[in-house]
Amino acid sequence: MLERKIPVTMGTQHPDNANGAFWDISNRPFISAYSETMEAFENFSALDVDEYMWDWEGKHADAAVIDRLFSGQYEYFKENQLGKDKFITFRFPNIWEEAGYNLMQAMTAFLSSEDFARDLKFESRPLFEAILPMAQRADQILEMQTIFEKLANFKTEVFAKGARTNTPYIEMIPLFEEFETQLHAPEILAEYLKLHEEHFGFRPKYMRVFLAGSDSALSSGFMSSISGNKLAIARLHEFAKQENIEIFPIVGMGSAIFRGGLSPRRIDRFLQEFGGVSTVTVQSAFRYDYPLEEVTGAITRLKNELPQVPAITFTEEEKAIMIKIAQVSAKYYKGTLDNLVMDMQPIFKAFPKRRDRRQHVGVLGYSREVDGVALPRAINFTGAFYSIGVPPEFIGFGRALRDMDPETRVVFDRHYPNLKNDFTELADYVNLDALAILETDNAAWKEVREDIEILQAEFDFEIGPKTRQQEQHAHLAEQLVQIKEGASVAITALINREAQLRNFLG
Repeated sequence: MLERKIPVTMGTQHPDNANGAFWDISNRPFISAYSETMEAFENFSALDVDEYMWDWEGKHADAAVIDRLFSGQYEYFKENQLGKDKFITFRFPNIWEEAGYNLMQAMTAFLSSEDFARDLKFESRPLFEAILPMAQRADQILEMQTIFEKLANFKTEVFAKGARTNTPYIEMIPLFEEFETQLHAPEILAEYLKLHEEHFGFRPKYMRVFLAGSDSALSSGFMSSISGNKLAIARLHEFAKQENIEIFPIVGMGSAIFRGGLSPRRIDRFLQEFGGVSTVTVQSAFRYDYPLEEVTGAITRLKNELPQVPAITFTEEEKAIMIKIAQVSAKYYKGTLDNLVMDMQPIFKAFPKRRDRRQHVGVLGYSREVDGVALPRAINFTGAFYSIGVPPEFIGFGRALRDMDPETRVVFDRHYPNLKNDFTELADYVNLDALAILETDNAAWKEVREDIEILQAEFDFEIGPKTRQQEQHAHLAEQLVQIKEGASVAITALINREAQLRNFLG
């Protein structure tokens, strides 16, 4: 029996909200690094999320977060102890992808928070696990632990003279972002367990493993992403049985279907699609773009119902079919996207900011790419395509579905029960008039129209708005595609208004 509580809901700092946070009296959608400590507390106390991700990857973060929480909200955390009842989990910078200026700060916060909690007579170590984004190899996961081990031992020896020791061990949560690393997560974990035992002399009793929903969709398309996520969840559960270790999958899901489709109004869908998930991210749009009562009810449902849903399973034959589906669809997606990206640059550049982030490329950051073409972050990418009336879920999906043989289609339908419902909903945000304007300058958009028409013929849905809000969204999308580069203020204003109408930025 595992001694610790495994969180079900993880609040994150993903900047996908259209509106201001419920706790912010200014009602501005931008959330500064200075207010994220308050955000963490309000997420625990008002929403009752189990866990809050403190993000050091490519953004500014406050190293004193635990000191501030304990000092400002002592009574709450005396009753709801960090590291036992509630959890703050750092997402470290990936030092193989961006300059690691933040890493020592983040690791030092682990050590100082342990000292402070001890002085306050709290039972638990507040910080004891961290996420490694864009994990590719087993040795990277172990290296983060050995770096921390050296730092903890150094602090104990030099600054405490042995009188105040720090725990020299942290638990790592690898975050697998692309299709290939998600699919081969068990092989990476098997190697990691071996390296871990060689270094520390024991095997972990359990591991939490993070699967991205957004970045896999950005790099390979929606069909590939949803197929890859499901395969990875199933394979992780198989690996757990084979290795006699408990594995607790985390999935990163945004409100847009392209980014996972988890919103307060899609709890049933999520439970049907992603059985076997232990922890799910409730991102900024989930928390701030719906009435507070609806949000708290949705979080309660997730906490009560998600642990009861049986894990996804595949036969070996089905796995091979799903891998092929992902690979074929990715080719359609990338082939079309390569020819659309330049058209989208003015919108990408004007995309509104919601958090304090470091420079995205260069010495302080990194850039995600598809076939060598630099892309924005997944939220900006998703929101940009929605804002022009072309939900990115359609790109490549229709042609890949059309080309499936009957056996492949049966397997795909079985493992994606909300296929028709999702695209029927997405069709409400398609604007064929805006798409026609785009086609006049670039014939590559005709491939997206083909995807849409294939899916319409397959599922017999109506294209275009059904509600007044969707009609307004369609009208704004048509305006947006007619604005020429250089009018960034106007583009930003249109994107912001459309985001409010659809309940998420990206």
